[in-house]
Amino acid sequence: MSTAHTVRPSSPSPLLVRSVPALWTFALGLWGLSRQDSVWRDEAATWQVARRSTAETVHMLGNVDVVHGLYYLLMHGLFDLFGPGTAVLRLPSVVAMAVAASCVAALGHRLAGPWAGLGGGLALGLLPAVQFYLQEGRPYALVAAGAGIATLLLVTLLEGRGRAVHWVAYGSAVALGGLLNWLSLMILPAHLATLLWSRADRATGRRWTGAALAATTCVLPLVLFSRSQSAQVSWIPPLTWHMLIGPTILLVIGCVGALLDRPRARRLSAAAVGLPLLAVPQLGLVGLSLIQPLFLDRYVLFSLLGLALLIGVAIGAAVEAVARRRPRAAPWVLPVVMAVAVAALLPQALAKRSPASRVDDVLAAAGDIRRMKKPGDAVLFIPAARRDTRLVSPDAFAGLRDIALARGPEESGTLKGTEARPDRIRAVMLAQRRILLVTDAPGVARPPATARERAKTSVLRTHFRPVADEQARGRRVTVYERRTGAR
Repeated sequence: MSTAHTVRPSSPSPLLVRSVPALWTFALGLWGLSRQDSVWRDEAATWQVARRSTAETVHMLGNVDVVHGLYYLLMHGLFDLFGPGTAVLRLPSVVAMAVAASCVAALGHRLAGPWAGLGGGLALGLLPAVQFYLQEGRPYALVAAGAGIATLLLVTLLEGRGRAVHWVAYGSAVALGGLLNWLSLMILPAHLATLLWSRADRATGRRWTGAALAATTCVLPLVLFSRSQSAQVSWIPPLTWHMLIGPTILLVIGCVGALLDRPRARRLSAAAVGLPLLAVPQLGLVGLSLIQPLFLDRYVLFSLLGLALLIGVAIGAAVEAVARRRPRAAPWVLPVVMAVAVAALLPQALAKRSPASRVDDVLAAAGDIRRMKKPGDAVLFIPAARRDTRLVSPDAFAGLRDIALARGPEESGTLKGTEARPDRIRAVMLAQRRILLVTDAPGVARPPATARERAKTSVLRTHFRPVADEQARGRRVTVYERRTGAR
């Protein structure tokens, strides 16, 4: 008498589930890491501040960019150890996002099964926004790693497997993320929604409240002090309807993934963790932007961990559906889905790794300066923030006089230094024979916005003539010579 045996698809081991997404994301980060030896203006801020001493950095933070203070100090230590370079600038983000992918995989494994975990962890590295900031010399990937660790600790505690040390670690992870970018504190209302959804008991609620308050208390001084530097984000445009298209699409995809979730005989589900993590920060940033324009996707990049988790749930559901009909084919579902996703997103991935993916390239302008300068030349920057080219590549400007600069960035405790009065700049310009101007390329340039910029532009137009001009990757270098007979 024969007995029918049900063939079940083999499942990946827990070690495989956690390690493969981390290695996959790390490999994606290493791919094209230098972006053809380009560094854009936001990364240039990290680069130049990381090369200052700790005292100079602290002096600057009192005037500008205090929200990134912890990140700058971290990068200062890395630059001291390994020297400045694009690899040192970006590798912390690559490692951090690999950690975040491993956290997503662990969450999916616990809440929806190994295939959901493996699929979610692999999906995170393919998301276009993640691929952009995966190779960015800024703190947003580090914030995502902190959010992943905090969420994984929360799930451990809600499952009853944690101790007091886990609550301390949870609060520390949230606080660290908040010190890197205080908008990441929006993870706390997301986690509160998870507690309510999973019907956590009162004791757990009290402990979570204590950890959340402790983390918020640590970050609150940074929040209050940074308000005095709010002019730094004055360039962010007001919220418009078309800005909401992207978040709306993400929320729809997340809701579909949540509907496919099948809780495994427990109150805590992948939907209860992933959907709030995706939706609450996005909606919270929209609400804040109605008060003050702040809507930039990088501020809530960590919310995409929730999206990846829910995508993993959908992949896990697909594997189970195939397993019921063709058990032997089930293990091939994830490779096929990943192959299709990689092919579909390949143009995006290539674009994100090209210099054209950013507004400009600071290093390209430095190369032009090296070729075009002559002994005795002067240099000007319009706007003054384009001085970042000199601050990142000082060797390229050797022998050039920065004639508008009154106090250097280190001395003045600023990112770009302070410039002289417009009349003083005009007088010094009129004493020059050749001036090299570093500015934005026409596609991204804006009209002169300050009296200093207008004075520089007026003198160049009236008393000088352009004799050479180079444009590369969003930056422009023009050589001006004094007009013959000009007084």
